[in-house]
Amino acid sequence: MDDLLTIGQLARLSGLDVRTLRFWSDEGAIPPAGRSAGGYRLYDAAGVARVELVRTLRELGLGLGDVRRVLDGTTTVAAVAEMQVAALDAKIRSLKVSRAVLSTVSKRGSSAEETALMNRLARLSAAERVQIIDDFKAEVFGGLDIDAGQRDKLRALRIDLPDDPTPEQVDAWIDLAELVQDPGFRARMRVFLELSTPVPGQPKPPGARIWWARQVVETVGEARRDGIHPDGPAAAELVADMFRNDDLAAVLACLEAGIEAGAERYRLLASRVRGQRSWPDATDDLDWLATALRHLSR
Repeated sequence: MDDLLTIGQLARLSGLDVRTLRFWSDEGAIPPAGRSAGGYRLYDAAGVARVELVRTLRELGLGLGDVRRVLDGTTTVAAVAEMQVAALDAKIRSLKVSRAVLSTVSKRGSSAEETALMNRLARLSAAERVQIIDDFKAEVFGGLDIDAGQRDKLRALRIDLPDDPTPEQVDAWIDLAELVQDPGFRARMRVFLELSTPVPGQPKPPGARIWWARQVVETVGEARRDGIHPDGPAAAELVADMFRNDDLAAVLACLEAGIEAGAERYRLLASRVRGQRSWPDATDDLDWLATALRHLSR
């Protein structure tokens, strides 16, 4: 037995401490090849190789139970690795959620109560998230006189996190979930939609193009980039041309209702939750247009 190693020698050879090796041995992961006359554990070359395999598997996060099953042949490294990958993916998703919540808490300077609420919103199940959006749609869109095609689109509208959301998506979901559950926001959105949603068989409401087509917003953006002031003659001419046949007071009422409701913020948050590329934030363009319309309506 001269070529066998004591547990102390094995520790020096492997770089592991004796206590760890003794624990692994007691758990059956590295059984000794024999015992010395004094009853001390002895290990052979196969034991040395086994130590390296156990260490590798442990460093990859496997428990000793899984390690033993690999070593005794009841499972394979590949099978255990697959389970470990799934567990790590779940942990990574959870860590992303935690990071997003903590980032939002840091930015907002949130209280303990707000932090608890944001954490709860971030960790809702998929079904619970869908229910929040469905409740919002039912209250805000329910009963609107819209055509069947639009109603089908609203019914199919999904605003939910993917299975593996980014921290930015989780952050946006927290903001969106808080927003759509706010009774004041729901009431303001309802007023806005009543003013801006086309009714079947009737002319489109004045101002609807601002929100549903974006062409008006793009034109305003160009005017702003050209340095045109909203209370100047060039702005008055531009606005009069855009809304040539419309009641400007009604256009302004629709625009102001959307701004007051926070419709643009809702659109941006919904796009961020979905991870979609969206039109740039048009808040400044909408404010410019509202100022120009007020000046023109005097």
